Amino acid sequence: MLEENDVRPRGENVITGRLSGGNQQKLVLGKWLPTNPRLLILDEPTRGVDVQARSQIHQRIDALARQGTAILLISSELPELLTVSDRIVVMCEGRLMGQVDPGAWTEESVISLATGHKGQGTR
Repeated sequence: MLEENDVRPRGENVITGRLSGGNQQKLVLGKWLPTNPRLLILDEPTRGVDVQARSQIHQRIDALARQGTAILLISSELPELLTVSDRIVVMCEGRLMGQVDPGAWTEESVISLATGHKGQGTR
């Protein structure tokens, strides 16, 4: 599993909590994949990871989606959502604010929904 998920511990007997943030995130994601989930809920999967680990996690998410796994990605990183998502639904304080159409999403359209304003390309 370490090789498959490109987890690189500094030694053979390193405790998971002592791995880098990126290695920890890749390990957590990797431990669920053998269950062949139909849906993965990923809450801030790239928080606290370096650029390389972020890219690897995004590649894994993309591959899973292409294989038919539904991914619910929760992220406070707007550029991440704009890059990785097929659909963006905005919630604020527990309320559904709307959905941004794929061809129309921009940082502004998502922020507009998050602040309670509907802009062009939103529903």
